[in-house]
Amino acid sequence: MPKGYIIGHVTVKDAEAYKEYVTRNSPVLASFGGKPLVRGGQSETPEGPEFTRHVCFEYPDYETAKAAYYSEEYQEIMKIRTANADSMIVLVEGAE
Repeated sequence: MPKGYIIGHVTVKDAEAYKEYVTRNSPVLASFGGKPLVRGGQSETPEGPEFTRHVCFEYPDYETAKAAYYSEEYQEIMKIRTANADSMIVLVEGAE
C-alpha cells in the first residue's frame, strides 16, 4: 500500500508566533503515525510561486494523512499557521 504525505509550502510572516504552531502540531501529526521527512532546510524555487519553508510528513497511507490533516486537533492548531504565514498544503498518495 502506498504511503501518504502532507506537504506544506510556507512563508512565515511572524516567526515568533509561528513557533507555537510548530510546537503544537508535531505531537498531533505524530499521533497519526506522521514522520517528518522535511522541516525547513535549504531550498530553491526554480519554478512556480516561491515559499521560504517546506515541510513533508509521511504517513502509513493516504487515508491516514487525510485523517491527520482533517482531525479536530489539527484544524484548531492550523489557525495559528494561517494567522502567521502564507501557505499551500497538499495531501498526496505516494508511489507504490
